Amino acid sequence: MTSFQILILVTVIIIVLLAAGMIVSFIIEKKMNLINRIPKKEKRKVNGEIVVFNKKRVSVGAILEKVLIYGSLLIFALWTIIPFSIVLSTSMKTWQEANQITFSFFPKQYDFSGYTKAILYNSTPFDTMIPDLVRGFGNTLLFVVPTTLIGLLTSSFAGYAFAKINFKGKKLLFGILMVSMLIPGTIMIVPSYILYDALGLSATPFPIIVPGMFGAAACVFFMKQFFSGLPNDLIDAAKVDGLNHFQIFWRIIVPLSKPALLAQGILGFVGGYNDYFNPNIYLTEPKYYTLQISLRQYAGTMSQQINSVMAGCIIVLVPVLIIYCVAQKYFVEGIATTGMKL
Repeated sequence: MTSFQILILVTVIIIVLLAAGMIVSFIIEKKMNLINRIPKKEKRKVNGEIVVFNKKRVSVGAILEKVLIYGSLLIFALWTIIPFSIVLSTSMKTWQEANQITFSFFPKQYDFSGYTKAILYNSTPFDTMIPDLVRGFGNTLLFVVPTTLIGLLTSSFAGYAFAKINFKGKKLLFGILMVSMLIPGTIMIVPSYILYDALGLSATPFPIIVPGMFGAAACVFFMKQFFSGLPNDLIDAAKVDGLNHFQIFWRIIVPLSKPALLAQGILGFVGGYNDYFNPNIYLTEPKYYTLQISLRQYAGTMSQQINSVMAGCIIVLVPVLIIYCVAQKYFVEGIATTGMKL
């Protein structure tokens, strides 16, 4: 068996054991239910008087359930952290050590030259002096940031209309929107390419930038759910003051929806930042390459220097990690409060 097959087998065994543990925990909890109903008396002295408190018993099943929950979370956390740790460790090795058949988790000799090579690598020195990853990062920001901001705005407009405005065909249109989420995006690849190619736009950034500016069905649904949790009394009071829907949206809805907007903005940006498929189809000139395409080209060229390739992966990953660490509080708040009555 290969190492990958062994890893999959171990994972399946762990999942089965966790499921069995949850079942045992449930059975124990049921049997201990009768004991839990009998309160345990505890005497405490309060202000010079002895007061009797009923202390809740902690069952074995509840403890076992907590252990299983945190154990499963720890396993899945390790499933994510270990590959990332391997990439980080390899990026700090010399290319000779990184290419060895036997793997060592900690580098015998720390070498950061792979990062220097990845940052300074330029495949077209005669056309431009800008390194590939730097140019790719600039192109990615140029393509993704306007698309994310404008797409978030249009999705928020649509979500507000579905949540707070009554109009004919509202339920039908929202149902069509929900059905469109079930259509795989791969179905539209060939028709979209034929359309853009007929318009002479297949080798330009247009197919990467413009379609996303019209919003996304998932974002519309998310914002609609969040706006539905806002009290209608705020809208009615604003109408009494003479505000129209655009003024209500900008002055009342947007300030109250910053966590949700930020959460969707992060998801949209990360999705565009990590997109490899669409740029690989439409972008044919190196001057238009996004960061993911530039990294793939670099990995193909430097395939013999694994440490440098891993360093390039870490460099590409750093901006997303910084964004998430800075906006983590608002991201979690925006996800958690969606659909709740505020």
